[in-house]
Parts: sequence; C-alpha cells; structure tokens
Amino acid sequence: MALALRCLRPLPSLLHRSSFAMTRGLPRAPRGCPALLLEGCRQCVQQMLLSRQLATKKAKGKGQSQAKVNISAALVEDIINLEETSEDMQAVIEALKEDFSRNLSVRTSPGALDHITVVTKDGKFPLNQLGQISQKSPQLMIVNMTSFPESTAAAAKAIRESGMNLNPEVDGTMIRVPIPKVTREHRESLAKLAKQSTNKSKEALRKVRSKSITQVKKFKSKVSEDTIWLLEKQIQQMADEAATEMDKLLAAKTKELLG
Repeated sequence: MALALRCLRPLPSLLHRSSFAMTRGLPRAPRGCPALLLEGCRQCVQQMLLSRQLATKKAKGKGQSQAKVNISAALVEDIINLEETSEDMQAVIEALKEDFSRNLSVRTSPGALDHITVVTKDGKFPLNQLGQISQKSPQLMIVNMTSFPESTAAAAKAIRESGMNLNPEVDGTMIRVPIPKVTREHRESLAKLAKQSTNKSKEALRKVRSKSITQVKKFKSKVSEDTIWLLEKQIQQMADEAATEMDKLLAAKTKELLG
C-alpha cells in the first residue's frame, strides 16, 4: 500500500502540466510499483489525460457547443503523425490555390498555357516543354513548335480542350492563339471550372482523411477505444477546417471571375 501511495502522490501536480511536457518529463515508476494496479505511472497518466479529454468533448450542456479536440501530437506519435496529416491536407489546399492562379483567370497570359498537358506518341508533356510560348499582343499568343513539329497538332488540340475558351489556329509549326474578349458566358464558364476544381480537391482531401483514420484503426487492439475516438475526431476536425478554407478560396475566386 505504501508503494502504491508513493506512485499516486505526484499525479495531481503532473495532471496540470501540458500533455507535451508530460510525455517528455514523466518520472519512471519507482521500483516495486504495483503495475497491475497502476499499469505503470507513465502509461497511467497518459491514459488519464486522454480519458479526461474525452469526457470534456462528450460533456455538453444546454446551448453549449461541443469543445474543440486538440490532442498533443507527442502523446500519439507512436500511432500516427498528426503533423504529417496536417501537411498533406495543406498540400491539397496549396494545389487548389495554384490551379486557381494558373488556369482560372479572366485575362489569359503566356504562363497560363505553360502546363497544359499535351498527349503525344511518346507520352504526356507540359506545353512549355514542347513549344516556345510568347505574347505578341494583348489579343494574340504564339506557340512556336519548331523544336517538336510532329507534336503541333496534339498541342493545338490540348489548347482547344483546356477549358480556357481558346480556339488555336495552326500555321505550319506555329500555333496562333487569339485571346477572346471577356464575355459574361466566359466568366460563368470559368466559375464552373473553379467549382469543379474545388470538388476534386475535396475528394483528394477525403482520401488523406481516410488514409489517416485507417492508420489509427490499426491500433484498435493496442490502445483504448477512447484514444481511437479522440484521434478520429481530431482528424475529421482537421479535414473540416481544410474544407472550410477551400470554400473560402472558391468564394473569393468566384467573386473575382464574375465581377
């Protein structure tokens, strides 16, 4: 009994420290600590923390919204790398931003054509690797295909099917790309493309979330049900926040395109 009290004595003060500090600075169980009772001082405190977090999240009063889950990555680093999950979700957001900037602009610039994918007999290539792109005037761009003349027709087709409302004209190894006047119809078409691109990005986001939750579930037999529940809630919360940011990006882009 005396040994058990020695193990429990430091717990109240430890529980007031941050969970990160606890994982790095918890004292080891004293020799003779009854493991069957406490399951080891370190493991006991970690489990108590997670259980306390779970109780906080589940306890809801009238008119009180559910508290935000915020698990310390250090507590669960042996189960999943939450920072890596966050980075993967952020990468999806950044890809959407880049797509908006590069491909969905009311004014077409030479850079907008750079990464149009051209399908050739030798594979798929960005347009700027096959031809030299230049802007002769605000109303005309030129793609010089002299280096790869055999890909001229494929390049013209890729430009035409890019969704940018362009109608290229082939003249030998030169592709003339007239820049159309910005009509309301064109603006609405770009807005629809922005919505489609956002939906694709959300699908990519769901894949990141599903992959992470699958990783967590692999530890069902090794950690408590509360721990699994908290991690799933944390990952879902991260995905929801990323989706909200995407919606804000779409709203801003739609406003820009429609004027």
